[in-house]
Amino acid sequence: MKLSFHGADRGVTGSCHLLECAGKRVLIDCGLFQGGRELDEENAEPFGFDAASIDIVLLTHAHLDHCGRLPLLALRGFRGEIITTAATRELARVVMLDAARLQEEDAAYQARKAARRGEHKTPQPLYTQLDALNTLERFGRTAVYDQAIDLATGWRVTFLDAGHILGSASIQLQLEEGEHRCSIAFSGDLGSRGRPLLRDPVPPVGTDVVVMETTYGDRLHKPLAPSVEELCQAIADTFRRGGNVVIPTFALERAQELLFYLREAVRTGRLPASMQVFLDSPMAISATEIFKRHAECYDVETAALFRDGQDPFALPGLHFTRETAESIALNRIAGGAVILAGSGMATGGRVRHHLKNNLWRENSSVIFVGFAAKGTLARQIIDGAKTVRLFGEEIPVRAQVHTINGFSAHADRDELLAWQRQVGAARTFLVHGEEEVMRQFAALLTDTHVEMPAQGQVFSL
Repeated sequence: MKLSFHGADRGVTGSCHLLECAGKRVLIDCGLFQGGRELDEENAEPFGFDAASIDIVLLTHAHLDHCGRLPLLALRGFRGEIITTAATRELARVVMLDAARLQEEDAAYQARKAARRGEHKTPQPLYTQLDALNTLERFGRTAVYDQAIDLATGWRVTFLDAGHILGSASIQLQLEEGEHRCSIAFSGDLGSRGRPLLRDPVPPVGTDVVVMETTYGDRLHKPLAPSVEELCQAIADTFRRGGNVVIPTFALERAQELLFYLREAVRTGRLPASMQVFLDSPMAISATEIFKRHAECYDVETAALFRDGQDPFALPGLHFTRETAESIALNRIAGGAVILAGSGMATGGRVRHHLKNNLWRENSSVIFVGFAAKGTLARQIIDGAKTVRLFGEEIPVRAQVHTINGFSAHADRDELLAWQRQVGAARTFLVHGEEEVMRQFAALLTDTHVEMPAQGQVFSL
């Protein structure tokens, strides 16, 4: 039995881990590296294993840094089965197609730039929309929370609710090879407890080995209620100044959660019913429709809203802007609008245009409500950059910048510690976190043998 690491190793993106047992090779996630241009190049590098040799992929959830290289895996020879939950299957389709579209657009843009310089380069996307569609044919059996699936001789897997985004899962495997037995779990990304939409994470108890995320392993989140109040106050203050609010938004979970809180704020009178909110993300719009189809993922109160015919994401002044022309028209709004647009780290998508049009305005605000990896535009702004480069221009940062981390879809330090202790594994591998954060978190783990694997490192189980 072997475990090797091929992404999100002493870093936050690109999750990809390989298990080998009883003649089978099973991949847990195959995500995209996200950040600067150097990470774009890293995505195109060899995986560190033969894609054609992979028998099965177990997908924890549909975020791009967990599913974004699946089309590349198929393009390079993977012909096995992808197993995940029903909600993740639907969301992954939207995410992969959107990623392919953006890559095609970026390749075309780079080609035009090269042509203007007199160069005859033809940059290629990492994969195309057709490649993403072809990958969907590899999705096979559907996992149901808490129900074991026999993958092959010596392999049994159970998906457990991770409470991170719709359909997200921790994965627990029972492995047998000859006389050897091993129970190993992969946390995926873990959510916080007590959120209004999703159920709490379920720890895979009785596990020998655990591979767990450490995104926020060095800090505690601000409590949710004050975070919601801070959001409402920032919006109200911006409207009084006559500006717009731009919120770089992750399309899955964060966008829907924000709509939920804005709806509640309007219902309780904390924000005006006349407030105009624009969900300017085709992927987030599609994801919101998918959210409405999977009540099995919600906590009791939110599920009851759906049963009673209420839409927890609907508010009076909400507009869905799918078309590019509708998005461009938002540039003519000088003030009084809340614009939710992807991507959450401002690495691509429509939000970059809205930042270009609002960052330089003293009466506007930019509100960050999620994690921003090193090297991303969001991180530059959060860290206090005076100017940022957008579409070939240096844009001064004069808008009010707010960072509200109480909305994070990730568990914080104490929640991660509690989860790990409930699992009770004798051996813990830390992944999906910045190296210094991992080191601080590792120092808190006293009842387990801790490893911080480097990319490409192989361990015997």
